[in-house]
Amino acid sequence: MTDFNPEVPYNDLPLLPPPADQIETTEILKRCINARVALAELKQAAELIPNSAVLVNALPLLEARASSEIENIVTTTDKLFEYADIAEDRADAATKEALRYRTALYEGTKMVQRHMLSTDMAIQICSTIKGLELDIRSEPGTTLKNRLSGETIYTPPVGQRLLIEKLDNWAEFMQSKTDIDPLVRMAVQHYQFEAIHPFSDGNGRTGRILNIVFLVQHGLLDSPILYLSRYIIQHKAAYYRLLSNVTREQDWAPWILFILDGVEETCTWTTDKIKSIRELMQHTGQFVQKCLPKIYSWELVELLFKQPYCRIGNLVDSDIAKRQTASVYLKQLCDLGVLREIKSGRENIFVHPKYIELLSGEENVWVYYSGIETDNADRA
Repeated sequence: MTDFNPEVPYNDLPLLPPPADQIETTEILKRCINARVALAELKQAAELIPNSAVLVNALPLLEARASSEIENIVTTTDKLFEYADIAEDRADAATKEALRYRTALYEGTKMVQRHMLSTDMAIQICSTIKGLELDIRSEPGTTLKNRLSGETIYTPPVGQRLLIEKLDNWAEFMQSKTDIDPLVRMAVQHYQFEAIHPFSDGNGRTGRILNIVFLVQHGLLDSPILYLSRYIIQHKAAYYRLLSNVTREQDWAPWILFILDGVEETCTWTTDKIKSIRELMQHTGQFVQKCLPKIYSWELVELLFKQPYCRIGNLVDSDIAKRQTASVYLKQLCDLGVLREIKSGRENIFVHPKYIELLSGEENVWVYYSGIETDNADRA
């Protein structure tokens, strides 16, 4: 056990890597296999969605909402879809910040497909989240406190030069060729980044984005569709307790096992979610084709899943219909019960309630449209 004092800056934060016998136990390596299998199944499920934009438009928004909620920045799935991409300037502050997280996740994924993770990449990701240009913090006085008691629970290292040195070591650990399993490295680097705490704000969200883009870099994900923050919210107390135990006692194994279990459980849940999305798309297509054959096209149905808060302009931009015809199409889909028209400012938006409910719900179920029950719509 160390002489760690939460009131004193943790300038003696050990460099990476930790001792091999602490991070590569038999149990850890066994759990790595399970998590890798779950990641492979998630990748396969995602490939079965005809248009990848359906998932890339939706699942990062769920991750953005949950990761922001961990920091007590609370918004809703509905608000995120309503204000994403087009009307973001009209959103409330919490929704804007969560949408910036989504943007940072996209940007981080693109960057890591071209370059390896680096300190500069972390700075850019955090700057996007916060909506302003940031640098490594240089002022002392940063502490982490218990929100209820006000007690100081951790004081990160101080001094910009020291922080840069520790970040250089962190980046080298991320970039180096090693036999350490990437999933173990992800867990280790996440702790280290949180312990360095290089920014005045946004460290937790930046660290959670780095987890996902690291998996993309290593080919374990093709796109940022792992909804890992859901698991952290469900086990928030354990998340912080295990982070603290690494700091206080260098107790790495329980922390790494926690992250590996989170990857496996999240992959399984997300895979089920994707399967349900695919089934609902197929069922919705059959329903629209049967009831509105004159306006039906698969491109139209697909758009309702890419843009569950749909505007007339979305149909025009997708070359599905001219503006006046697009309005007719959307109103007919409202009459059919597939969409619901709402007023947002000066414009009308056409919401896809069944899909929003599926995305928002913890259970991966949906209710089939009355009048057409298909084999894959055996739902509640």
